[in-house]
Amino acid sequence: MRVVIQRVRNARVDVPESGYVSEIGPGLLVLAAFSEDDTDSDLDWMARKIAALRVFDDGNGIMNISVKDTGGQIMVVSQFTLYASTARGNRPSYIKAAKPETAVPLYGRFCEKTEAELGKPVACGVFGADMKVSLLNDGPVTIIIDSKIRE
Repeated sequence: MRVVIQRVRNARVDVPESGYVSEIGPGLLVLAAFSEDDTDSDLDWMARKIAALRVFDDGNGIMNISVKDTGGQIMVVSQFTLYASTARGNRPSYIKAAKPETAVPLYGRFCEKTEAELGKPVACGVFGADMKVSLLNDGPVTIIIDSKIRE
């Protein structure tokens, strides 16, 4: 599992065919991709890591507070392109990304696990949809985490 986490002032997802999907205020926008070999262990680890990640400023201006501690929100958006390989040629290959029949249940369980770790509802995108994601990056603070590397 691979994620890109952005600290945001706000974020919103719209789908052209249906319009508004979800939005959050201050918190974290999590772009998430899944591979065929991801397990519940990867999902559990990533959900715990994101909820506890200390990327919000304390009273001294030091990033020392988690989204959970701030009462902030989390939005999870599926993004298989995080598994793009550009090793050969100029057209990315997505062979490492999980196929929808694997990725859809992983995405759903990851949203549920993140919600449980945060202790409140998590906003989600629409898997496989042509989503329009808007955000106001805060910092900017952007972090990449891979559950297989765990660094």
